[in-house]
Amino acid sequence: MEESLRLAEAIADALADKKACDIVILEVDQLVGYTSYFVICTGRSDRQVKALADQVVRTLRTDYKVRPLGSEGTERSSWVVIDYGDVVVHIFRQDERDFYDLEGLWRDAAQIPYAPAPPVLPPQAAH
Repeated sequence: MEESLRLAEAIADALADKKACDIVILEVDQLVGYTSYFVICTGRSDRQVKALADQVVRTLRTDYKVRPLGSEGTERSSWVVIDYGDVVVHIFRQDERDFYDLEGLWRDAAQIPYAPAPPVLPPQAAH
C-alpha cells in the first residue's frame, strides 16, 4: 500500500507541475476491488486536460519507469482517465468534474492530504 500511495503522490506532483487545479487523492481500496487510489484534478481547458495527461504519462515513464495499463478520453480531452493499476487518474475540465462529482460519489473514501511542494527558489545573490 505504501508504494501505491507514493505513486499517487508522484502523479499529484506531476499534475501540480503543470498547474492542475483542485488536486485530490482518494483512498478507495476498501470500497472497490480494482484500485487503491484515485487522483482527481481539474484542467482549465481541453488543451490543458490533454497536457496534464501527457505530463503524467511522461513523468511516470521517465522518472519512475512505470507505464499506464490503459487510458481513455484523450481524443475528447474533457475527462481523461489513466489506469496505473493501484492508482487511477481522473483529469477533468471543470464542467465535467462538477457533473460526474466523483468526490461525492466516493464520499466514503478517505481523502489523503495533498499539498504541492513549494517551488524551489534560487539562492539570493550577496549584495
